[in-house]
Amino acid sequence: MLYYLADFLSSHYSGFNLFQYLTFRAILGVLSALLISLVFGPWMIRKLSYLQVGQFVRDDGPESHLKKAGTPTMGGTLILTAIGVATLLWADLSNRYVWVVLFTTLAFGAIGWVDDYRKLVKRQSMGLSSKEKYLWQSLAGFGVAIFLYATAQTPAETTLIIPFFKEVAIPLGIGFIILTYLVVVGSSNAVNLTDGLDGLAIMPTVMVSGALGVFAYVTGNIKFATYLAIPYVPGVGELVIFCGAMVGAGLGFLWFNTYPAQVFMGDVGALALGAALGIVAVLVRQELVLVIMGGVFVMETVSVILQVGSYKLTGRRIFRMAPLHHHFELKGWPEPRVIVRFWIITVILVLFGLATLKIR
Repeated sequence: MLYYLADFLSSHYSGFNLFQYLTFRAILGVLSALLISLVFGPWMIRKLSYLQVGQFVRDDGPESHLKKAGTPTMGGTLILTAIGVATLLWADLSNRYVWVVLFTTLAFGAIGWVDDYRKLVKRQSMGLSSKEKYLWQSLAGFGVAIFLYATAQTPAETTLIIPFFKEVAIPLGIGFIILTYLVVVGSSNAVNLTDGLDGLAIMPTVMVSGALGVFAYVTGNIKFATYLAIPYVPGVGELVIFCGAMVGAGLGFLWFNTYPAQVFMGDVGALALGAALGIVAVLVRQELVLVIMGGVFVMETVSVILQVGSYKLTGRRIFRMAPLHHHFELKGWPEPRVIVRFWIITVILVLFGLATLKIR
């Protein structure tokens, strides 16, 4: 919205041409989302506390978590609001990619909101059943995938890029729909599984979204894309604004979510942020790099799969508790140690993912 105002004013004063630069608007997106989160965060926490929207804690989990019972949750609503407002303010709204990422994020956020609402407000212990949740995620995931496949304008938009290899690119055809679905839904659930400790999920999300913003910028710039031997996708650079908004909103939320947390994001935040990372990775053609940079999310998901599979097949558990962060807690690691070490791992993996831009 403000992007169009600045564009209009630039005809009267050339200084407003600054708003045409993606990097400048990305910075404004970060700062706008951060400011929204910091300003409205305390009000949101008070409101959630007043409504008694408190966290339910499993009594079979780590004992240290019992004191978290009643902590306000559904704070992801603030994150999504900050992301949405900042993106609408500074992005070019004629760009279809902007609307694709906003729709995907809000659709998965709505699924999480209904789940949280049933559990925390209606006191329905199960919330959405696994089948219901998966059904709605599948409808949203396939809907976005089919739209992107049907509206693809260049072969690069549906080609799988293999990191580290300059000449290796696999045309997916209709398989693009399946891959997009798996990436978006899988990423959504992976972040949700990771969201079990104070700040554990949000900081890796911030780091990965910032890195994806770099990929969006170079993928949408024909000179950089040609130089780096990555696919050029016209218009995808505008996603830098969205990624910047995710960074700002995430950092603002972390202000209140850091140990000991004053608020949790809930499924409304975790499902939406995971889907947002997935759809951006698809649009910038870096699905495999997302697996690298989001390694913490992958580890958490794999730990659950292995735990469930082992128990069903052999009756034995591999980990003391899944997801993986609970295993380390039960081994005696203090919660802040688990969180910070997972953050450090994410820093390393994100840098490794960014290095794939040159290692080709």
